[in-house]
Amino acid sequence: VRISTPSPAALMPVTTSVRPTDPDAALASIRTTIGDCTRCKLHTLGRKQIVFGVGNPNADLMFVGEAPGADEDVQGEPFVGRAGQLLTKIIEAIGLQRSDVYIANVVKCRPPGNRDPRPEEIAACSPFLETQLDLIAPRVVVTLGNFATKLLSGKPLGITRVHGVEQEVVLGGNRVLLFPLFHPAAALYMPRMLEVLEADFARLPDLIGRTPVDPATAAAPAAASDDALSFDKTAISAVGFRTLF
Repeated sequence: VRISTPSPAALMPVTTSVRPTDPDAALASIRTTIGDCTRCKLHTLGRKQIVFGVGNPNADLMFVGEAPGADEDVQGEPFVGRAGQLLTKIIEAIGLQRSDVYIANVVKCRPPGNRDPRPEEIAACSPFLETQLDLIAPRVVVTLGNFATKLLSGKPLGITRVHGVEQEVVLGGNRVLLFPLFHPAAALYMPRMLEVLEADFARLPDLIGRTPVDPATAAAPAAASDDALSFDKTAISAVGFRTLF
């Protein structure tokens, strides 16, 4: 499944199917290509800077979220707020460091009020994500939350139904295991959701080390109970309900 977008002449075409000799330099070239991006209206809507991505350019594990939030917009790095700090802790709990993985978002600029990215914003930005996926060539791509999961899987099923179940897909010209997970912000606001997230995370070392499998044969994910899905609607509005589910 490739990300369905136009192919503007200004964007680098995605043709690589294996990691380049120097993916770090290749990623830096893509960042240079983006420049002080004006390809969609987000640059006029209060974004402070472009949040390209961070981590190991040779990573076997890549995380993809929806869009930068307020903290990310200030610091220029994805997942550095409270949800990002939790993500780092859970990565460390499975024996990895944040520097071992690569982290990016579907769009590189913060939408105002943390709203969902609009189609024209996705169309302008997702070719860069596709190129990141192509250059890094991870074995496993973890989508965090509802929005990124639906976009990269190409399927309408929400995260509550597909979390913790791997899917074999093609992203950036490479066959990978797509592994949808709840957004870590969900664990900040929902009782027991951290347990669900940790249980799903615990499967990642095994997934990184093996061949992709048909999701029809995959083990059922840890069920999110009614208690786990109880939430404070006022608090969760800060990160966006649809993003999490």
